[in-house]
Amino acid sequence: MDLTPSARAQELRATLDAFMASHVLPAEPVYAAQRARLIDEGRPHDLPPVVEDLKHAARSRGLWNLFLPDESGLSVLDYAPLAEVTGWSPELAPEALNCAAPDTGNMEVLHIFGTDEQKTRWLAPLLEGEIRSGFAMTEPDVASSDATNISTSIRRDGDDYLINGRKWWTTGALDPRCQVFVVMGQTDPDADPYRRQSMILVPRDTPGLTVERDLTVFGYHDQHGHGELLFDQVRVPASNLLATEGDGFLIAQVRLGPGRVHHCMRAIGMAERGLDALCRRAGERTAFGKPVAAQGVWQERIAESRMAIDQARLLVLQAAWLIDNKGIADAETRRQVAAIKVIAPRVACDVLDLAIQVHGGAGVSGDTPLAQLYAGARTLRIADGPDEVHVRTVARSVLKPYRHHA
Repeated sequence: MDLTPSARAQELRATLDAFMASHVLPAEPVYAAQRARLIDEGRPHDLPPVVEDLKHAARSRGLWNLFLPDESGLSVLDYAPLAEVTGWSPELAPEALNCAAPDTGNMEVLHIFGTDEQKTRWLAPLLEGEIRSGFAMTEPDVASSDATNISTSIRRDGDDYLINGRKWWTTGALDPRCQVFVVMGQTDPDADPYRRQSMILVPRDTPGLTVERDLTVFGYHDQHGHGELLFDQVRVPASNLLATEGDGFLIAQVRLGPGRVHHCMRAIGMAERGLDALCRRAGERTAFGKPVAAQGVWQERIAESRMAIDQARLLVLQAAWLIDNKGIADAETRRQVAAIKVIAPRVACDVLDLAIQVHGGAGVSGDTPLAQLYAGARTLRIADGPDEVHVRTVARSVLKPYRHHA
């Protein structure tokens, strides 16, 4: 198992490192100031102009759509270290490269399952970074960690489908650039549990679709918004269906495999930024007559953080290699993808928590990025399936060979 990125990926890594240092990290305070002005003007979900500047600068350097192999020529393993770098600035860097969720997953779905018409209408402008999209799967009234619970109905009505239900945590729904939602719901409640669901494209301006509110994360309002959506007799053409009826679970698995590698590598980037902040602060502050970095308790915490990040990174890179070489349907791949979804956000939370601790009151304030990074990392332990679901997947995989002993 060779985890070395290709020569081209290594070149892109050097370019991206330089771009982060020269453009992205210096743009963070500019973004914050522009966003504050937009909020004061009553436009909290409009995009701060500096992001478009970053997009143009990234594209001119060849840092564009790197997540999609058929566009970039990169494997999942090649892209993984690049995703890690963007995790240092998760609000700015992924979108600057047109590699931000949920658009990445939606573009992968359209690329694999979309018709020519769907690709022309939706995939092309998404790849150009002209519009954004949402993924509407989670529901407030059921335990969506078990996707068989999803109750939104998608019913055939002549040449159309009628959609009724309620979704929430639809990231991007409040952004004025969000033009289309990928919606998962039941087309046949009497079918096999894993053939009941389908996915369908719903344009943002379709009558009957209402974005009812924006949900906060630990009090933070995301610029793109996390929407609660109501579908009330929403009618779309049957041609908006992705693949065929009953393919919803298949599409979800294809969508979430590489996407979890992306999320996990960004989480590792967040952890690396946390460790960097931790070490800098520990070297700058003196307590009880000596630098914090010289205190035994903090040396142990720093060492444990370094080791945990390195272990998590290797596990995620292994999962990326398995996706490239064995495919997402392979049992070992599924187990490792489930494992990284638990391990990477957990490590990020632990390291960021220590970074917050060493900063004292500054760590929980808005004077450092740590509190908001922690909020994002903690959310990842729920998003795309809670830890418990993925632990269950790993356990079942480990126990499978022992079933005949029962």
